[in-house]
Amino acid sequence: MQLPNIELYLALFLFAFSAAITPGPNNIMLMSSGLNYGVRKSLPHLFGICLGFPVMVSLIGIGLGSVFERFPITHSIIQILGILYLLYLSWIIAMTKTHDISTHKSKPFSFWQAALFQWINPKGWIIATGAIATYTTLNTNIYQQIGIISLIFLITAFPSAATWLFFGANLKRFLQSPQHQKIFNISMALLLVGSIILVLMHLIKT
Repeated sequence: MQLPNIELYLALFLFAFSAAITPGPNNIMLMSSGLNYGVRKSLPHLFGICLGFPVMVSLIGIGLGSVFERFPITHSIIQILGILYLLYLSWIIAMTKTHDISTHKSKPFSFWQAALFQWINPKGWIIATGAIATYTTLNTNIYQQIGIISLIFLITAFPSAATWLFFGANLKRFLQSPQHQKIFNISMALLLVGSIILVLMHLIKT
């Protein structure tokens, strides 16, 4: 039996929140940025994620998904590039030097870097396509549904992403020594690699 719209969108809200709050490339990188650069300098990164992902969901729902269905090799190429880029980012995070942080030689993600990153984030693709496939119905205006789905992702993204950012920033007081910050950066890099492995396992199963 088909769920009424209110129940359907409540289920979507729970899905979107759980997807946004759980560890993944975006959250791990935000936490690392919070520690290394602070909240204020990481805000463009935060807004790039929170606005970039709903835009991505909207464009996929409106018609980009049909392009990938027609030319599946394009989607596969994006996934491969995304995984390689995440591995590169893992290396960058692990190799971040604390003296570079203190002298501001390294920089956090900009708004546009974070927004465009969504298009090569494998977890983002899984969440976006999964939400559109699961939470749209044939008896309602598809564009209206896509708009609501995107809005729900927008609403859930800010508190979820901000939680990880502030958590990383507050860790600074406990990680005063460069050695401890180095251990943290390497741990975040390993978590990022772990998230890539989980995505790969999901892609292999599907």
